[in-house]
Amino acid sequence: MQSFLKNRWKFLVATAALAVLLAFFLAFGPPKLMARTESPLFCASCHIMKTRYETWFSMGTHRSVRCVDCHLPHRNLPLYYMWKSIDGMKDVIIFYSGDIPEYIEVSNRGRNFLQSNCIRCHSERVEMIDKTRDCWDCHRFVQHQLAGTRLTN
Repeated sequence: MQSFLKNRWKFLVATAALAVLLAFFLAFGPPKLMARTESPLFCASCHIMKTRYETWFSMGTHRSVRCVDCHLPHRNLPLYYMWKSIDGMKDVIIFYSGDIPEYIEVSNRGRNFLQSNCIRCHSERVEMIDKTRDCWDCHRFVQHQLAGTRLTN
């Protein structure tokens, strides 16, 4: 009987470990999936985003910055992945439903992420200025539609 209980305990531990690994795999996807979905080329794979990609690529100033560096929160990792998942699923639903807006505008939540990320990356430069204004009010070249490439969908 003791042998059975000892083996049962090992079986339960192994099953729990496999369940945790499976949950982790399902949550974060196959290897390198997250890295692929964070690349600007992945974002540009949706036809509506091609011109945004072209303006980002032609801007030069932020060419080394990925879309997710500006458009997602970076205060903590769980919040980052939560909004990455929500925004990603929203984009997939909009794309496959065919209900794609003619002009894409950033949401108020997205504006907050953008402003926070501008300040995060340029903290030394902006510590003496009024941070209540949106950075792109003055730095219009960082806006995709004003970066020098004509936007058409």
